[in-house]
Amino acid sequence: MKAGPDPDFPYLTEKDYFPFKGPEKWDNDIIAIGGNLSPGMLLSAYEQGIFPWYNAEDPVIWQSPDPRCVIFPDRLHVSSSMKKIFKNRLFEIKFDENFKDVMKSCAETKRPKQNGTWITNDIIEAYTELHRLGWAHSAEAWQNGELAGGCYGVLMGKAFFGESMFSRKSNASKAAFLSLALYLFEKKVAFIDCQVPTPHLLSLGGEEMSRRHFLELLKMYKIYR
Repeated sequence: MKAGPDPDFPYLTEKDYFPFKGPEKWDNDIIAIGGNLSPGMLLSAYEQGIFPWYNAEDPVIWQSPDPRCVIFPDRLHVSSSMKKIFKNRLFEIKFDENFKDVMKSCAETKRPKQNGTWITNDIIEAYTELHRLGWAHSAEAWQNGELAGGCYGVLMGKAFFGESMFSRKSNASKAAFLSLALYLFEKKVAFIDCQVPTPHLLSLGGEEMSRRHFLELLKMYKIYR
């Protein structure tokens, strides 16, 4: 298969639905290979607990990790040092001010044990289109008029599916993410999907759960269009 989205796969609008194979047929984290990154394909994946995650040289790979990392409103942790940063207004927090630049900055961020980035130009263009359609959102920490850190993800119903974050200044990504989380929880979002557990996410209040439990959450809160 060729790298990236399949040019021969049908384009799905945000109103279209693509059924992936059911969880009873999932043997590992990789659920499917192929397809494209059209709005209907991406939104269908999130509804079913799946998201695209692949290297630039690969075709589109659809994954659903087990275990999953989720943050609930009552578990969100804002440390005393972060509370001080918020009190001192070290950053100006904005939402959806410059979505595409947040994605590009996430792509440029070097991460431990990762060679390159999975946030390819195809991914950037696809999620920028989701942003234009009102599904994808960014939170940004600005300092002295410059973008210092941020994060982005997809909001569907009572769930926010976090995708990536970056920092150019210490604590900037935390400030953006925590501000977004507090805003979402104030708006009665039930949980934030953080995908794969990491020590950083767990320190912010994330908890591990089985994939089966995560899929039950999606059904419980009726996460669909």
